[in-house]
Order: sequence, then structure tokens, then C-alpha cells
Amino acid sequence: MNASTPSKPTKNGSRTSARRPERAGRTTGSSPPPERQAARPTNLTRRFRRLLHGAELRTIRFHDLRHSTATLLLEQGVDLVVIKKLLGHAHIGVTAGVYAHVRLRLQRQAIDTLGSILGTTDDPPSAAVVR
Repeated sequence: MNASTPSKPTKNGSRTSARRPERAGRTTGSSPPPERQAARPTNLTRRFRRLLHGAELRTIRFHDLRHSTATLLLEQGVDLVVIKKLLGHAHIGVTAGVYAHVRLRLQRQAIDTLGSILGTTDDPPSAAVVR
């Protein structure tokens, strides 16, 4: 920090330059350069809605893509730990809880598949003979 730039204390007690470098050269009320406008959440949401409308798809939130991706990955057999890492969840319990409905559906499908392989019948199972 140079002597001509005053500093001001921050919340944690350290000192920082009063002039913010990211705002240097910008005047109040000016809009960001075009390459930065797409990064604004409102612009992203607006473009996403236009894309959906143009493709004649129903409107969903941009965030819903995150859930759709995780659901599709689970349905394709991707391990829950891998999905947890992709989503950035700190604990596996968060991922397991949010996607429990998908896991239950997959478990039912697995049981149905096993039943068809074993040739289930309506008769109750008979007692097995152990020798």
C-alpha cells in the first residue's frame, strides 16, 4: 500500500486500501463491459428462459438443471459419492436426503428386476430344508 492511498479498517481489524481496484476507471452508473454482462444472474436467467421458449420447452428454473443432472446420474448408476462431489455437498447425508426419492424408485426397480429374474409366483415361499 502506498502512502498516498489512505487505508480503512475492515471488520476483522486488518487495514485495506480505501480505493477498490475492481472499480478503478469506472464511473458511477456505467454498465459493465459486454463480456461481463452474461455473468449477471438476471441476464443468465433471461437468456435461459429465451432458450427454453425458443425450443418450445416448459419453463423451469436454471437451478433445476442441477437437480435434473443429479437425478439422471443416479439413474445411470453413478455412485452417490461422485454426485456429492460434483454438486459440492459437504456431507453425503445432504445428497442422500435430497435424492432419497430417486434412490427409493431405483431400489423398487431393482427388486422388480430381481423378482422377474427369479420368476416370482403368487405362492408364499416354502420352508427351506436345511441338512
